[in-house]
Amino acid sequence: MALTREASAMMDERSEGVSTLELADVTVMAGRARLIEDVTLAIRPGVLTAILGANGAGKSTALGVLAGDMRPARGEALLDGRPVGAFTPGALAERRAVVLQHAPMNFSLRVHEVVALSRTSRPNGANVQAAIDERSLRCLGLMPLANRDYATLSGGERQRVQIARALAQLWHHAEPGRAGYLLMDEPTAYLDLKHQIVALEAAHAFAEAGGATLCILHDIGLAREFAGHVVLMRGGRIQAQGKPETLLTASIIADIYGISNRRAQRFSMA
Repeated sequence: MALTREASAMMDERSEGVSTLELADVTVMAGRARLIEDVTLAIRPGVLTAILGANGAGKSTALGVLAGDMRPARGEALLDGRPVGAFTPGALAERRAVVLQHAPMNFSLRVHEVVALSRTSRPNGANVQAAIDERSLRCLGLMPLANRDYATLSGGERQRVQIARALAQLWHHAEPGRAGYLLMDEPTAYLDLKHQIVALEAAHAFAEAGGATLCILHDIGLAREFAGHVVLMRGGRIQAQGKPETLLTASIIADIYGISNRRAQRFSMA
């Protein structure tokens, strides 16, 4: 699917009042180096979007701008048509939650306490908030670890806790008719096969329930299994985006990752 067609569809949906979190012609600089250039991308409710590409392709930079954690040199990130930078940190936290590759914590908390950090200050009631926390722990298979010290967990267990914390954050602040955005940078990097599936099933279910999920992934098979929309990046630019069954062909995979067609054939859909 051509990028120009995607950009046009994004503008049409914005004019119709459909919720989106998007990048509009975004360029990010680091000194004289361009980390991403002229990137236009929309993350829509009801869809799990996967970004694929080689190391250094600009995937994490794009996510950082969407999250409001990085400022572009040109272009802007928009949430429902409003610049992300115009939101207060608290208001932005109600709409999007971020799971990074590494989430260091320098103080001791139990797993359920880490998840509870996502709670709202609104008077929702302690029982309601506790139920949301438990729901997120169950989604990631963490109930047996709920009372463990976070510092004693493996890397994969910590990653699952961070995903549970992000889901709870969005559920605590959910309002009818207002989509939440789950942004995850390589969420399966430390996980075994079972928990890769558990994590992406939870992320996919969040999108199916009316939220929007963005995952940076390196596993093409997982993207093919869980993503409804795939974005392919190379050299700081989006090369193509569309349905995984359309894009994940041997020739495109070979081009994006700089590998031979013979090798790429193993990972392609056709």
